[in-house]
Amino acid sequence: MAQSSRRRDAHTRPPAPPRPVWSRVRSVKRVSATAVIPAPPDELFGFLADPTNLPAWQTGIVSAEKTTAGAVGIGSKAHVVRQLLGQRLAVDLVMTGYQPGRKLVLTSGASGIEVEATLTLAPAGAETRLTFEMAIKAQNIFMAPMEGMVAGAAEKDLADSLDRLRQRFAAA
Repeated sequence: MAQSSRRRDAHTRPPAPPRPVWSRVRSVKRVSATAVIPAPPDELFGFLADPTNLPAWQTGIVSAEKTTAGAVGIGSKAHVVRQLLGQRLAVDLVMTGYQPGRKLVLTSGASGIEVEATLTLAPAGAETRLTFEMAIKAQNIFMAPMEGMVAGAAEKDLADSLDRLRQRFAAA
């Protein structure tokens, strides 16, 4: 008898409430560019890992300031001001991946858009093959239409940023 009443209770329970629409936003826009930079991986990584160097190579960055004390590594933070789609945005970056000479991952979020930037370095003779990737995700359904616009702007910025890096190290 106990089993039959359990079965009946299972069938009479109200269904779980639906998840909010914004929690179903799952799309991620990805853009990437690759270039060979005339510098060895360790030298290039040292330059890229220092957030105060961002304005010198990343297109759209107006200023960058490290906001955590100590050596750069996972958990390091920086405050960055950037120009994007005609707007000036102040964002905080967090270093979420750090493999010296090989890989650097930075995450940020502003105005409902979350961005994860990954820089992957590989030796190419005396130079470095650098791949710069961005994953752009809306944090809510209202910002989902902006993903494509931000990704389009980021795609051009990636290529321009890699070109600036190439020129900087070619001149050194």
